[in-house]
Parts: sequence; C-alpha cells; structure tokens
Amino acid sequence: MCTAVILYRPGHPWPLVFAANRDEMASRPWLAPGRHWPDRPEVVAGLDREAGGSWLGINDDGVLAGVLNRPGSLGPEAGKRSRGELVLEALDHAEAAEAALALSHLDPFAYRSFNLVVADAQHAFWLRNLGAEEDGGVERFEIAPGLSMVTAHDLNDESSPRIRTYLPQFRAVPPPDPETGDWRAWESLLASRGDGSGSNPMAGMTIVAERGFGTVSSSLIALPAAPATLDVAPREAIWRFAPGRPDLTDYEAVAL
Repeated sequence: MCTAVILYRPGHPWPLVFAANRDEMASRPWLAPGRHWPDRPEVVAGLDREAGGSWLGINDDGVLAGVLNRPGSLGPEAGKRSRGELVLEALDHAEAAEAALALSHLDPFAYRSFNLVVADAQHAFWLRNLGAEEDGGVERFEIAPGLSMVTAHDLNDESSPRIRTYLPQFRAVPPPDPETGDWRAWESLLASRGDGSGSNPMAGMTIVAERGFGTVSSSLIALPAAPATLDVAPREAIWRFAPGRPDLTDYEAVAL
C-alpha cells in the first residue's frame, strides 16, 4: 500500500475515516478483503497470496492497520520477514494504542523499512522503521486530529510529491459522509493521475507506470464511535473496496 489518507476526528460520530491506494507489481497475486485466516476469525483484510500477510485490514474490535513501504524497499529481501505480517500482528489487539505499543518493540532489523498506520475510534498512530541502515528502532508517533497523509515518506512530509500535491486538496474538499454514503470528493481525488504537470506520473494518487507497477486497488474505510449508552446498538464499520485502479473500477461494499 503506497498512499494512505487519515481523517481523525475525536468526538465525531465517525472519528476515523481512512482511504488508501495500493501500488504494487500487477503480477503479485492477492485476494480482496475477507476473513482469510482461520486462526484469526476476527480479522477482515486483503490477502497477499505470495507471502500470506496483508497490506490493509480491520478487526471486529474496530482496529485498523495498514503497511506501506519506505523508499527503495519494494518487494522481499532474503533473510527478512514479510511486512504483511505486521498488519495481522496489529489486528491481534483489541485497541490501537496497545497494538502500536507492542509493535514498537519489534526487532527493526527483522523487516525491510516500513511505515505502519494503526488506528481505532479513540487513537491514531503511525510507526516508522527506517531499516538496517539506521539504528533508531521502530518509532511510534501519535497522529494529531485533522487530515494527514502518509506515503513511502514520513507523515505529511512534503518532500513526497504526492503529499505536496494532494494533501491541500484533500483538506479543501468536503469530507466523506458515511451516514449518507457520499464519498464522491475523495473518490475523485483517489482516481487522480499525475501531479498536473504531466512530468511525474508517480506523483499521482493513481499510478500507471512502466514495468508492470502501479495502483492495483483502492479502499475507503470509516470507523464509528462507540454508542453513548448500552441501550443503543453499535454501528458497523464501513469498508468500500475497488478491486482495480479507482479511475476505472467501481467501489463495492466489503462484508464485515
């Protein structure tokens, strides 16, 4: 997964709204989000059929986790564990705060470099592992309320052309309304190609590049707040998934 948009609104009926475009080699096999792990029946996530892990998922406790590569770290490396395991390990926890704390104690040299988003209705975090060339461990940061983006670079880091181009645009448009199902503004931005200059196709939200690499799927997720009283039924999370480039593929509801 190469671009994530996080709208974190404590106290809102939908405190966490999340979008992600996954960029990957088109030849890497995967399955759409589902309950693919018999030993983790509470997890709904996309399945990376090559390594067995996931790039993005949620669990029945309302925790979301998504992993992104850091620059220059696409694909596996001999002797390193799959970063797709990190999503599943995060989703073994009932709260984002405890998941983020637990994963911050992982051996940083066991994995290639990564960014990891872990969030629920109460808290949002991003974790950074700079890889074997750095000795900083897995760093954990809280995500401040508001709208943020993360790519292969740091959170809201405008050295990323995609963040520089699209962060102001996401902040300017109306946010999704999960109650009415209106996601149009975010859908349009997720489908955008290029940075407007035509000189850098890798700066788009949707990437169509050479050598078989590009955007292969897109997700829109909303996590609801817990009911104020016990006599109010909890609302379900929402996950809308496009099993292809979002400029060409419709979003479909994921069964949760």
